[in-house]
Amino acid sequence: MPFITLARAILLLRVSLALVFIIHATVRILNNSTGNFGEFLNSKGFSFGTAIVWMITVFEIVGGIILAIGNYVKPLSLCFIFILLMGIILIHLPLGWFVGEHGTGGMEYSVILIIAFITVMAAENKESNWVISTKKQRRNSAEHNQLL
Repeated sequence: MPFITLARAILLLRVSLALVFIIHATVRILNNSTGNFGEFLNSKGFSFGTAIVWMITVFEIVGGIILAIGNYVKPLSLCFIFILLMGIILIHLPLGWFVGEHGTGGMEYSVILIIAFITVMAAENKESNWVISTKKQRRNSAEHNQLL
């Protein structure tokens, strides 16, 4: 018998993912690094880098809260995956695979986060299907009982 159910493990994963982004964005604000990040984006050819960074930051906080609550899991997860992919392309890929020990700033952590988001989205399908099938079973059972 496992010490945690699959549903609770997925809940823990979803809330943890949300907290990672909420904390990341909050620290970006507290460290006043949005300007530096915006300049970095400008150097990569983006226009209005600082505005983009603020949009990302607000999304990470608001989207993270909504994700933690459990609403709009799939679209939010897809948006977070897009942010992670852009981070890999713009920042982490040139630094290699490893984050620590064998390198710095690599993409391994971002790849694991993407896989975690995919897992959360897949579980959302299973939960939705389970809820629908359970409701159908109850309705069919109720109809069957009425016929008796």
